Amino acid sequence: MDDETGTLVAAARQRMSEQWAPNRFLDLLEAGEVPQRHLRVLAGELYRLVSSDRRSFALLASRFPAAPAGDLFLAMAQGEAEALRLLLDFASALGMDEGDLAAYEPRPLAQAYPAFLTQTAVHGSRSDIALALLANAAESGAQYTRVADALCRGYGLDDRAVGHFRFFADTPQELLDRAAQVLRSGLAAGDDPTEAVRTARMVHAYELAFWRALAEDIVRGRGSAGHPLAVKAGR
Repeated sequence: MDDETGTLVAAARQRMSEQWAPNRFLDLLEAGEVPQRHLRVLAGELYRLVSSDRRSFALLASRFPAAPAGDLFLAMAQGEAEALRLLLDFASALGMDEGDLAAYEPRPLAQAYPAFLTQTAVHGSRSDIALALLANAAESGAQYTRVADALCRGYGLDDRAVGHFRFFADTPQELLDRAAQVLRSGLAAGDDPTEAVRTARMVHAYELAFWRALAEDIVRGRGSAGHPLAVKAGR
């Protein structure tokens, strides 16, 4: 990573650190205090989120087809497709199938993250998503590691069931290297570095909002009686 790229990543991470907050959902999960029905909520929200992100990255690949951007965004779209496949194993461990996931009614605030990503895919530059990936990968991966570990320790899920979370826990270095190349080429082509930092900060904020929405749902006791997935599962 060259000096300009490294400086921009550091600037984005500094902005992200200013909005740090405890992840209440992960704290509850690690304490074994997330009811089974809310694990189904997690599966349903992720199904919507990952399906949307796959389309967003495919759109970016069509907007910026030339290498290195096209290669990066195609790889990210393919990664989302693999994550979606792995999510079905998590859902299955919870007694859900893909029909249940498709029928799930999402919480609006939990879906703010993919909505912003779609907005960026339509209107943003190639550097916006590249910097967001570079700046957010480590923290996001750590959160997914916590989810996978907590599900195995406290809820008896096996490695196959948490494969979705392990997949997102480790961003391949090759993908990060491609993102750095895209950021360099985008800046050289005139992409706005200030807007790229802003996008990285917003992506981070919306990811926090996703987990916050799930935690608030637990605290308020919503999503239980009368919810179609809860009825099917007898919860």
